[in-house]
Amino acid sequence: MANQRPIRIGVLGAGHLGRIHLQQLLEIPEYQVMGFHDPDPARCEVIQQEFGVAPVSGGPEALLAMVDAVDIVTPTLFHHDLATKALERGLDVFIEKPLANTMDEARALVALTERTGKRVQVGHVERFNPAFQAARPYLANPMFIETHRLAQFNPRGTDVSVVLDLMIHDIDIVLSVVNSPVKEVHASGVAVVSDTPDIANARIAFENGCVANLTASRISLKNMRKSRFFQRDAYIAVDMLTKSTEIVRMRAVEGEPDPFAVTIDLGNGKGSREISFEKPEVPTINAIREELRAFAMSLLNDTPVVVPITDGAAAMETAHKVLAGMQLQKA
Repeated sequence: MANQRPIRIGVLGAGHLGRIHLQQLLEIPEYQVMGFHDPDPARCEVIQQEFGVAPVSGGPEALLAMVDAVDIVTPTLFHHDLATKALERGLDVFIEKPLANTMDEARALVALTERTGKRVQVGHVERFNPAFQAARPYLANPMFIETHRLAQFNPRGTDVSVVLDLMIHDIDIVLSVVNSPVKEVHASGVAVVSDTPDIANARIAFENGCVANLTASRISLKNMRKSRFFQRDAYIAVDMLTKSTEIVRMRAVEGEPDPFAVTIDLGNGKGSREISFEKPEVPTINAIREELRAFAMSLLNDTPVVVPITDGAAAMETAHKVLAGMQLQKA
Protein backbone atom coordinates (compact mmCIF):
# COMPACT_ATOMS: atom_id res chain seq x y z
CA MET A 1 0.00 0.00 0.00
CA ALA A 2 2.96 2.32 0.56
CA ASN A 3 3.53 2.64 -3.19
CA GLN A 4 -0.09 3.32 -4.05
CA ARG A 5 -1.12 6.77 -5.12
CA PRO A 6 -3.82 8.57 -3.13
CA ILE A 7 -7.44 8.02 -4.12
CA ARG A 8 -8.66 10.85 -6.30
CA ILE A 9 -11.97 11.89 -4.79
CA GLY A 10 -14.55 14.59 -5.38
CA VAL A 11 -17.41 15.88 -3.24
CA LEU A 12 -20.92 16.45 -4.56
CA GLY A 13 -22.76 18.86 -2.30
CA ALA A 14 -21.16 21.60 -0.23
CA GLY A 15 -23.88 22.32 2.31
CA HIS A 16 -23.47 21.96 6.07
CA LEU A 17 -22.42 18.30 6.01
CA GLY A 18 -20.64 18.51 2.66
CA ARG A 19 -18.37 21.21 4.05
CA ILE A 20 -17.46 18.96 7.00
CA HIS A 21 -16.74 16.04 4.67
CA LEU A 22 -14.52 18.22 2.49
CA GLN A 23 -12.62 19.44 5.55
CA GLN A 24 -12.03 15.88 6.75
CA LEU A 25 -11.04 14.52 3.33
CA LEU A 26 -8.37 17.21 3.03
CA GLU A 27 -6.81 15.91 6.27
CA ILE A 28 -6.78 12.22 5.28
CA PRO A 29 -3.53 11.43 3.44
CA GLU A 30 -5.05 8.50 1.56
CA TYR A 31 -7.15 10.96 -0.48
CA GLN A 32 -6.36 13.57 -3.10
CA VAL A 33 -9.31 15.96 -3.25
CA MET A 34 -9.84 16.90 -6.90
CA GLY A 35 -12.64 19.38 -6.29
CA PHE A 36 -16.28 19.74 -5.37
CA HIS A 37 -19.55 20.69 -7.04
CA ASP A 38 -22.54 22.55 -5.65
CA PRO A 39 -25.28 24.37 -7.61
CA ASP A 40 -25.09 27.42 -5.31
CA PRO A 41 -22.39 29.83 -6.63
CA ALA A 42 -22.28 31.79 -3.38
CA ARG A 43 -21.72 28.60 -1.42
CA CYS A 44 -18.98 27.54 -3.82
CA GLU A 45 -17.18 30.84 -3.31
CA VAL A 46 -17.31 30.51 0.48
CA ILE A 47 -15.95 26.94 0.38
CA GLN A 48 -13.19 27.87 -2.05
CA GLN A 49 -12.05 30.74 0.14
CA GLU A 50 -12.14 28.58 3.27
CA PHE A 51 -10.33 25.49 1.95
CA GLY A 52 -8.57 26.63 -1.19
CA VAL A 53 -10.32 23.95 -3.23
CA ALA A 54 -11.81 25.11 -6.53
CA PRO A 55 -15.37 24.18 -7.47
CA VAL A 56 -15.69 22.16 -10.67
CA SER A 57 -17.75 23.85 -13.35
CA GLY A 58 -19.68 21.89 -15.93
CA GLY A 59 -21.98 20.05 -13.55
CA PRO A 60 -21.57 16.82 -11.58
CA GLU A 61 -20.53 14.92 -14.72
CA ALA A 62 -17.39 17.07 -15.05
CA LEU A 63 -16.35 16.18 -11.50
CA LEU A 64 -17.10 12.49 -11.99
CA ALA A 65 -14.77 12.46 -15.00
CA MET A 66 -11.83 13.56 -12.81
CA VAL A 67 -11.96 11.08 -9.94
CA ASP A 68 -11.64 7.46 -8.78
CA ALA A 69 -14.32 7.81 -6.11
CA VAL A 70 -17.02 10.29 -5.16
CA ASP A 71 -18.51 11.45 -1.86
CA ILE A 72 -22.23 12.26 -2.31
CA VAL A 73 -23.42 14.69 0.35
CA THR A 74 -26.36 16.27 -1.48
CA PRO A 75 -30.02 16.35 -0.40
CA THR A 76 -31.46 12.83 -0.45
CA LEU A 77 -33.61 13.61 -3.50
CA PHE A 78 -30.49 13.57 -5.72
CA HIS A 79 -28.73 10.50 -4.28
CA HIS A 80 -30.07 7.96 -6.76
CA ASP A 81 -29.32 9.96 -9.89
CA LEU A 82 -25.79 10.94 -8.84
CA ALA A 83 -24.84 7.52 -7.48
CA THR A 84 -26.16 5.89 -10.66
CA LYS A 85 -24.00 8.16 -12.82
CA ALA A 86 -20.95 7.48 -10.65
CA LEU A 87 -21.39 3.70 -10.65
CA GLU A 88 -21.99 3.62 -14.39
CA ARG A 89 -18.67 5.45 -14.79
CA GLY A 90 -16.97 2.72 -12.75
CA LEU A 91 -16.42 4.84 -9.64
CA ASP A 92 -16.53 3.77 -6.01
CA VAL A 93 -19.09 5.72 -3.99
CA PHE A 94 -19.49 7.06 -0.47
CA ILE A 95 -23.10 8.19 -0.06
CA GLU A 96 -24.73 9.88 2.90
CA LYS A 97 -27.72 8.38 4.65
CA PRO A 98 -30.48 7.82 3.88
CA LEU A 99 -29.30 5.87 0.85
CA ALA A 100 -32.05 7.12 -1.45
CA ASN A 101 -35.37 8.92 -1.54
CA THR A 102 -37.52 5.83 -2.15
CA MET A 103 -37.17 2.08 -1.70
CA ASP A 104 -37.37 1.56 -5.47
CA GLU A 105 -34.36 3.87 -5.85
CA ALA A 106 -32.51 2.06 -3.06
CA ARG A 107 -33.14 -1.35 -4.64
CA ALA A 108 -32.01 -0.06 -8.02
CA LEU A 109 -28.74 1.19 -6.49
CA VAL A 110 -28.15 -2.16 -4.74
CA ALA A 111 -28.67 -3.99 -8.05
CA LEU A 112 -26.38 -1.59 -9.92
CA THR A 113 -23.68 -1.97 -7.26
CA GLU A 114 -23.83 -5.75 -7.58
CA ARG A 115 -23.71 -5.49 -11.37
CA THR A 116 -20.72 -3.13 -11.47
CA GLY A 117 -18.81 -4.74 -8.62
CA LYS A 118 -17.89 -1.31 -7.24
CA ARG A 119 -17.75 -0.45 -3.56
CA VAL A 120 -20.46 1.69 -2.00
CA GLN A 121 -20.32 2.77 1.64
CA VAL A 122 -23.33 4.44 3.27
CA GLY A 123 -22.73 7.25 5.75
CA HIS A 124 -24.25 5.74 8.88
CA VAL A 125 -21.74 7.65 10.97
CA GLU A 126 -22.86 6.38 14.38
CA ARG A 127 -21.25 3.01 13.57
CA PHE A 128 -17.98 4.94 13.99
CA ASN A 129 -19.01 6.81 17.12
CA PRO A 130 -16.22 6.01 19.62
CA ALA A 131 -18.73 5.30 22.39
CA PHE A 132 -20.46 2.66 20.26
CA GLN A 133 -17.10 1.31 19.14
CA ALA A 134 -16.11 0.90 22.81
CA ALA A 135 -19.37 -0.92 23.56
CA ARG A 136 -19.36 -3.18 20.50
CA PRO A 137 -17.15 -5.98 21.96
CA TYR A 138 -19.55 -6.35 24.90
CA LEU A 139 -22.71 -6.66 22.80
CA ALA A 140 -23.77 -10.29 22.51
CA ASN A 141 -27.34 -11.18 21.60
CA PRO A 142 -29.19 -8.23 23.21
CA MET A 143 -32.87 -8.99 23.78
CA PHE A 144 -34.17 -5.51 24.62
CA ILE A 145 -32.88 -2.23 23.23
CA GLU A 146 -34.02 1.29 24.00
CA THR A 147 -32.81 4.39 22.16
CA HIS A 148 -33.55 8.10 22.50
CA ARG A 149 -32.34 10.52 19.83
CA LEU A 150 -33.61 14.01 20.63
CA ALA A 151 -32.57 17.21 18.88
CA GLN A 152 -33.41 20.86 19.09
CA PHE A 153 -35.36 22.16 16.11
CA ASN A 154 -33.35 23.02 13.02
CA PRO A 155 -35.06 23.75 9.68
CA ARG A 156 -32.25 21.86 7.93
CA GLY A 157 -33.38 18.28 7.41
CA THR A 158 -37.12 18.89 7.56
CA ASP A 159 -37.45 17.87 3.90
CA VAL A 160 -37.82 14.33 5.29
CA SER A 161 -39.57 12.95 8.37
CA VAL A 162 -37.76 12.59 11.67
CA VAL A 163 -37.60 8.84 10.96
CA LEU A 164 -35.40 9.25 7.88
CA ASP A 165 -33.58 12.24 9.36
CA LEU A 166 -32.72 11.00 12.88
CA MET A 167 -34.24 7.65 13.82
CA ILE A 168 -32.55 5.91 10.89
CA HIS A 169 -29.22 6.27 12.74
CA ASP A 170 -30.52 4.10 15.57
CA ILE A 171 -32.31 1.73 13.20
CA ASP A 172 -28.96 1.03 11.54
CA ILE A 173 -27.22 0.52 14.90
CA VAL A 174 -29.94 -1.87 16.07
CA LEU A 175 -29.88 -3.88 12.82
CA SER A 176 -26.08 -4.12 13.07
CA VAL A 177 -26.18 -5.79 16.50
CA VAL A 178 -29.34 -7.91 16.25
CA ASN A 179 -28.61 -10.94 14.12
CA SER A 180 -32.21 -11.67 13.21
CA PRO A 181 -34.82 -10.59 10.63
CA VAL A 182 -37.43 -7.97 11.56
CA LYS A 183 -40.74 -9.64 12.45
CA GLU A 184 -43.06 -6.66 12.94
CA VAL A 185 -43.02 -2.91 13.44
CA HIS A 186 -45.44 -0.72 15.35
CA ALA A 187 -45.06 3.05 15.22
CA SER A 188 -46.62 6.39 15.96
CA GLY A 189 -45.61 9.92 15.08
CA VAL A 190 -46.78 13.51 15.15
CA ALA A 191 -46.08 16.44 12.84
CA VAL A 192 -45.74 19.49 15.09
CA VAL A 193 -43.90 22.25 13.22
CA SER A 194 -43.27 20.75 9.77
CA ASP A 195 -45.27 18.82 7.19
CA THR A 196 -43.84 15.44 8.19
CA PRO A 197 -43.55 13.77 11.64
CA ASP A 198 -41.24 15.66 14.01
CA ILE A 199 -41.47 13.18 16.87
CA ALA A 200 -41.81 9.43 16.50
CA ASN A 201 -41.70 6.20 18.43
CA ALA A 202 -41.21 2.73 16.98
CA ARG A 203 -41.34 -0.75 18.47
CA ILE A 204 -39.40 -3.20 16.32
CA ALA A 205 -39.77 -6.91 17.11
CA PHE A 206 -37.31 -9.43 15.69
CA GLU A 207 -37.73 -13.12 14.87
CA ASN A 208 -35.35 -14.11 17.70
CA GLY A 209 -37.51 -12.37 20.32
CA CYS A 210 -35.47 -9.18 20.64
CA VAL A 211 -37.48 -5.97 20.92
CA ALA A 212 -36.16 -2.48 20.19
CA ASN A 213 -38.01 0.63 21.34
CA LEU A 214 -36.81 3.72 19.45
CA THR A 215 -37.76 7.36 20.08
CA ALA A 216 -36.69 10.29 17.91
CA SER A 217 -37.58 13.96 18.13
CA ARG A 218 -36.36 17.12 16.43
CA ILE A 219 -38.39 19.51 18.58
CA SER A 220 -36.78 18.88 21.97
CA LEU A 221 -35.39 21.48 24.36
CA LYS A 222 -32.09 19.62 24.66
CA ASN A 223 -30.07 17.18 22.60
CA MET A 224 -29.82 13.51 23.57
CA ARG A 225 -28.38 10.44 21.83
CA LYS A 226 -28.56 7.54 24.24
CA SER A 227 -28.88 3.80 23.66
CA ARG A 228 -29.31 1.01 26.20
CA PHE A 229 -28.81 -2.67 25.44
CA PHE A 230 -30.07 -5.43 27.76
CA GLN A 231 -28.82 -8.97 27.39
CA ARG A 232 -28.28 -12.04 29.52
CA ASP A 233 -26.33 -10.96 32.65
CA ALA A 234 -25.38 -7.56 31.19
CA TYR A 235 -26.60 -4.03 30.57
CA ILE A 236 -24.71 -1.71 28.23
CA ALA A 237 -25.38 2.04 28.20
CA VAL A 238 -24.01 4.16 25.36
CA ASP A 239 -24.16 7.94 25.26
CA MET A 240 -23.25 8.89 21.72
CA LEU A 241 -23.44 12.60 22.48
CA THR A 242 -21.09 12.73 25.49
CA LYS A 243 -19.03 9.81 24.09
CA SER A 244 -19.27 7.61 27.18
CA THR A 245 -20.02 3.92 27.71
CA GLU A 246 -20.94 1.97 30.84
CA ILE A 247 -21.07 -1.80 31.19
CA VAL A 248 -22.94 -3.42 34.07
CA ARG A 249 -22.43 -7.18 34.30
CA MET A 250 -23.56 -9.95 36.64
CA ARG A 251 -21.76 -13.19 37.29
CA ALA A 252 -22.41 -16.11 39.59
CA VAL A 253 -20.64 -15.93 42.94
CA GLU A 254 -18.36 -18.89 43.52
CA GLY A 255 -17.31 -19.56 47.10
CA GLU A 256 -17.40 -16.71 49.58
CA PRO A 257 -18.54 -13.42 48.01
CA ASP A 258 -16.15 -10.48 47.95
CA PRO A 259 -17.20 -8.36 50.96
CA PHE A 260 -16.46 -5.18 48.95
CA ALA A 261 -18.39 -6.25 45.84
CA VAL A 262 -22.02 -5.42 45.09
CA THR A 263 -23.98 -8.66 45.26
CA ILE A 264 -27.64 -9.60 45.00
CA ASP A 265 -29.34 -12.73 46.33
CA LEU A 266 -31.66 -14.19 43.67
CA GLY A 267 -33.66 -16.05 46.31
CA ASN A 268 -35.31 -19.48 46.14
CA GLY A 269 -31.93 -21.14 46.32
CA LYS A 270 -30.77 -19.66 43.05
CA GLY A 271 -27.61 -18.30 44.56
CA SER A 272 -26.06 -14.88 44.36
CA ARG A 273 -24.79 -12.66 41.58
CA GLU A 274 -21.89 -10.28 41.77
CA ILE A 275 -22.37 -7.01 39.94
CA SER A 276 -19.43 -5.31 38.23
CA PHE A 277 -19.30 -1.84 36.72
CA GLU A 278 -16.96 -0.97 33.88
CA LYS A 279 -16.35 2.21 31.94
CA PRO A 280 -14.31 1.29 28.86
CA GLU A 281 -11.90 3.92 27.65
CA VAL A 282 -13.44 5.87 24.78
CA PRO A 283 -10.84 7.39 22.45
CA THR A 284 -11.16 10.94 21.21
CA ILE A 285 -11.79 10.49 17.50
CA ASN A 286 -13.81 12.21 14.79
CA ALA A 287 -16.44 9.74 13.61
CA ILE A 288 -16.83 11.36 10.18
CA ARG A 289 -13.09 11.21 9.59
CA GLU A 290 -13.07 7.57 10.71
CA GLU A 291 -15.85 6.54 8.31
CA LEU A 292 -14.18 8.34 5.40
CA ARG A 293 -10.81 6.83 6.24
CA ALA A 294 -12.39 3.37 6.54
CA PHE A 295 -13.78 3.85 3.03
CA ALA A 296 -10.28 4.67 1.78
CA MET A 297 -8.83 1.60 3.49
CA SER A 298 -11.39 -0.69 1.86
CA LEU A 299 -10.49 0.71 -1.57
CA LEU A 300 -6.73 0.55 -1.06
CA ASN A 301 -6.71 -2.88 0.59
CA ASP A 302 -9.44 -4.41 -1.60
CA THR A 303 -11.58 -5.29 1.43
CA PRO A 304 -15.34 -4.96 2.07
CA VAL A 305 -16.64 -1.59 3.27
CA VAL A 306 -17.79 -1.32 6.89
CA VAL A 307 -21.33 -0.14 6.05
CA PRO A 308 -22.22 -1.71 2.69
CA ILE A 309 -25.06 -0.55 0.48
CA THR A 310 -27.14 -3.56 1.57
CA ASP A 311 -27.01 -2.27 5.16
CA GLY A 312 -28.10 1.18 3.99
CA ALA A 313 -31.02 -0.38 2.11
CA ALA A 314 -31.99 -2.53 5.11
CA ALA A 315 -32.06 0.54 7.38
CA MET A 316 -34.21 2.34 4.81
CA GLU A 317 -36.58 -0.60 4.49
CA THR A 318 -37.12 -0.72 8.26
CA ALA A 319 -37.52 3.06 8.38
CA HIS A 320 -40.24 2.82 5.73
CA LYS A 321 -41.98 0.14 7.80
CA VAL A 322 -41.98 2.65 10.65
CA LEU A 323 -43.48 5.27 8.35
CA ALA A 324 -46.09 2.77 7.18
CA GLY A 325 -46.96 2.07 10.82
CA MET A 326 -47.60 5.77 11.31
CA GLN A 327 -50.00 5.76 8.37
CA LEU A 328 -51.89 2.85 9.94
CA GLN A 329 -52.07 4.88 13.15
CA LYS A 330 -53.74 7.74 11.26
CA ALA A 331 -56.18 5.35 9.62
